[in-house]
Amino acid sequence: MTTIPENAQPAQGKSFRERLDAGPVICAEGFLFELERRGYLTAGEFVPEVALEFPDALRSLHHDFQRAGSDIVEAFTYNGHREKMRVIGKEDLLEPLNRAALQIARGVADARTGDLMAGNISNSNIWDPADPARQAEVRGMFEEMVGWAVEEGADLIIGETFYYAGEALAALEIARSSGLPVVLTIAPMAMNGMSDGVGIVETCQMLEQGGADVVGMNCFRGPQTMLPWLEKIRAAVSGHVGALPIPYRTTETEPTFFNLSDDRAAVPSPHGRTFPTALDPLYTNRYEIGSFAAAAHDLGVNYLGVCCGASPMLVRQTAEAVGRTTEASRFSEKMQNHFMYGTNDRLPEHITALGDRA
Repeated sequence: MTTIPENAQPAQGKSFRERLDAGPVICAEGFLFELERRGYLTAGEFVPEVALEFPDALRSLHHDFQRAGSDIVEAFTYNGHREKMRVIGKEDLLEPLNRAALQIARGVADARTGDLMAGNISNSNIWDPADPARQAEVRGMFEEMVGWAVEEGADLIIGETFYYAGEALAALEIARSSGLPVVLTIAPMAMNGMSDGVGIVETCQMLEQGGADVVGMNCFRGPQTMLPWLEKIRAAVSGHVGALPIPYRTTETEPTFFNLSDDRAAVPSPHGRTFPTALDPLYTNRYEIGSFAAAAHDLGVNYLGVCCGASPMLVRQTAEAVGRTTEASRFSEKMQNHFMYGTNDRLPEHITALGDRA
């Protein structure tokens, strides 16, 4: 059993639930893809060694997400569990990696009054509904990560990207043992149900009944294939709902980004799939993400963000779509001053006339 640190209560005198009751709370995710794009992570392995090897790069991304409107600085420990560290032969770095990521996140959160720091646990990729020994192993991984998060001063625990209902429920139980608020979001695959046969909505109901402060969905699905499920979840639970889509154009026939096709690719990826390194042409634009955030908020979703594929610009778009002005909003678009597409009186008419022919 872990203990509650002295600073466990959210800042500004409000509990986490009170903050959600008062209006939207933004949480940036998607560190894996963004740091891989920036050259600090290996695609395929996706282990967050950056916390130890390039802490300034991780700190910089946290700051960028923070400026874009993220109220929660989520420690980058996704895939930083014991099994992943075994896969890459670096299990001895497990605790140092977790503590470094948590300490970086704590420092960034403390730099702005009112921000929260979250510890993170996620899908283990070894959960087996038929194997109690495997389940016990996963629970052990969660217990040590939650323990480190508490010791490093987390304000809440985020459990995310679970595609087995049983694993999500185990994660919730262990996260709740910390005494901290818990966000628990699931990521169903293309079968439109959890991988152990439990329904998506039913899983969220069980998570709410188990004491999660926020239930909902993150990752795997883009706006088009996540929003219909959010509507069903919102109608079925009484508490707060979370929505953190990927910024890719998933469809009814290709509901997750794992098997998105790109017939126009002149050079396909060598591993035969667009996921995870050839998804770029299938990216949503910022307006699609903003529209999703506004639609989800209209449903009554107050915990919002963007997952794999996120950039600070998309986090800002999410925040602005629900009425927030962020530090980065100073640089939101001002197309009226564009040399060719603008309306500013100083723009020469013969230049703006080129717009349709450019």
